[in-house]
Amino acid sequence: MKKQIILFLTLLAGLLTTSTLLSQSNKIPPFQMMQANGKVFKAQYLPIGKPIVLIYFSPDCEECQKLTKEMLERSEELKNISIAMITYQPVEQVVQYVAKNNLGKYPNIYVGTEGSTLFVRNYYDIMLFPFMTLYNKDGDLIVKYTSKQVNVEDLLSRIKKL
Repeated sequence: MKKQIILFLTLLAGLLTTSTLLSQSNKIPPFQMMQANGKVFKAQYLPIGKPIVLIYFSPDCEECQKLTKEMLERSEELKNISIAMITYQPVEQVVQYVAKNNLGKYPNIYVGTEGSTLFVRNYYDIMLFPFMTLYNKDGDLIVKYTSKQVNVEDLLSRIKKL
């Protein structure tokens, strides 16, 4: 009987933990990344009260480069949102990507690497790049775009409705 109670409590604890994680999955993950300037940036540093776009990318991915270019061409329409661009590639590649795309001139764009932690990659179960999410000003998930669905026009349309 004692073993059954222990087993039951263990299973209950596991279910509660899973339930908590699933209920939080509609919120911005508590990520941290190393930026090109060598500083650590955490999700909690994102400005409060603004929509947030989180992009998981790889600097050598052609579709990711295309997405970055499209977003920068529409930077005026995106200036009132925060954009966190996260990769798993080494910080040296982040430095090159930031320089190549002149991302340092955009105060609302934060670019960095999560390194080998793969926290964000695992949080969303990302298999292909780019991956993009939109959160409202309260940090609630609005939409996830997988690599085949990433669309700047749709993103801008949704942002205007927030």
